[in-house]
Amino acid sequence: MSNSAKGFILKSIFGFKYPRCQSGPLFKEGSLLKPASLLQMYKHCPKCNQSYEPEPGFYFGAMFVSYAINTALFIAAWVALTVIYPDYSLGLLLGILVLVVILGLPLTYRLSRSIWLAIFVRFDPNAGKT
Repeated sequence: MSNSAKGFILKSIFGFKYPRCQSGPLFKEGSLLKPASLLQMYKHCPKCNQSYEPEPGFYFGAMFVSYAINTALFIAAWVALTVIYPDYSLGLLLGILVLVVILGLPLTYRLSRSIWLAIFVRFDPNAGKT
């Protein structure tokens, strides 16, 4: 990440980097062959050694962020289905919504945790420097 981009909160959110140093990855590299590996987080930042869980239950609030993201995905899928196929059935709508949630789970999980962490942790240009 270039130095000019340091401190820009959206870079850390969508890059899944720790907001304090904006260098350390939040999540371990995952594989589609092992879906559970897509949800694994590091315990500490590899760059600045800060704990990713400031207090027990910290990420409980990320559940509400995930709810908002899923609601937006539901509405987008519903509007897209209505535009593409106006005479859809309730079963088709529910099937598409379930598919969107299942396929989007790794992204919404990572994104909601990244957003929640960025709300409470601010960028520190001296983080990770020895």
